[in-house]
Amino acid sequence: MNPMREIRIEKVTLNIGCGEAGEKLERARKLLEKLTGRKAVITRTHKRTTFGTARNRPIGCKVTLRGEEAEEFLRKALDAVEYIRASSFDRLGNFSFGIKEYIDIPGVKYDHDIGMFGMDVCVTLERRGYRVKRKKIPKKVGKNHLIKPEEAMEFVEKTFGVRVERNE
Repeated sequence: MNPMREIRIEKVTLNIGCGEAGEKLERARKLLEKLTGRKAVITRTHKRTTFGTARNRPIGCKVTLRGEEAEEFLRKALDAVEYIRASSFDRLGNFSFGIKEYIDIPGVKYDHDIGMFGMDVCVTLERRGYRVKRKKIPKKVGKNHLIKPEEAMEFVEKTFGVRVERNE
């Protein structure tokens, strides 16, 4: 196989949305830091929402993992779910899934100080040559080099042994 066609994980982003600042957000941040060993970033609102939340208010937290760390965490997180829906894959082959409770992740025990939280896991896939998109003057990646959803599903099934539920 051509090494340029090989699919790999660019990053894994863990996100917990709390909807408000305060103790709940602080506990969610502590959980992400405990799970990953990385510092969590507080996410803020971009504009005033229809629910009346003002601009630039803290509403959640996230952590981005790359490289070996990302793959290692993804393996554990995928053990917490039975399958991934085909609708979870976008047109560029990236996918996301939710974990209802963090204690579903193998090897993680309940912490009374933190409480119970679920989280979103977003996985961004790439091929070699994608770094041209990240240059100061971004260039387009050719259509044939983009990852199609079917290729991403096959990659996930083969690499991680997770069933992808196709709506056929």
